[in-house]
Amino acid sequence: MSHLDLLTFARGSALNWALMLCVAGVVLRLFEIFGLGRKADLAKPRAARPGSGWRTMVTRSLPPEGMLKHDPVTYIGGYVFHLGLLVTIFFFAPHIEFIRSMTGLSWPGLPAALVDALAVAAMAALGTLLAHRLNNLVKRMLSGIGDYLAWTVTLLPLLTGYLAYHHLLLEYTLMLALHLFSIELLLVLLPFTKLFHTFSLFISRWYNGDLFARKGVAS
Repeated sequence: MSHLDLLTFARGSALNWALMLCVAGVVLRLFEIFGLGRKADLAKPRAARPGSGWRTMVTRSLPPEGMLKHDPVTYIGGYVFHLGLLVTIFFFAPHIEFIRSMTGLSWPGLPAALVDALAVAAMAALGTLLAHRLNNLVKRMLSGIGDYLAWTVTLLPLLTGYLAYHHLLLEYTLMLALHLFSIELLLVLLPFTKLFHTFSLFISRWYNGDLFARKGVAS
């Protein structure tokens, strides 16, 4: 199979199957979560705090008081990585064009140099966070294969995309195919690994905020 044939397969059948598996997996996981239901709360709510669930979604996205100073690597590295990843996915012109070709939706992109710099920052943050995890006894003991798998499949699209964009390491067509395959691997694994927090994160924060408010607990 030539590099062009491989790229055609990555852009066609492989992508279609990956998207279908991802959507089916996400729907299944969300069904499992919402299917658990919520026990009737027979106690009278302690306080009326409209919007407490939404407020918790925001406050839990910020570092707790004192934690930024206590563990700057985790918080700063996490923010840099997520910002870089978000910008790379949704504000890189070729990615916007790819999304437009599939959905019809488009929006203005950011300068390629800025996106490139943020992609590098995201990869550097991922490397720093991994080193911190390996050098922190508690985090290392709490880490399992799922954590390292999630780290790997998150890094690969950034790395292969950077190499393809700059025409490094391998022939461009082959590297672009590998970039697409790495994205498809991420899509397939997303619903079934810790990467599912992409969808469950804000759901759980809203739920906890709403529940704690009924009990009179700040969140």
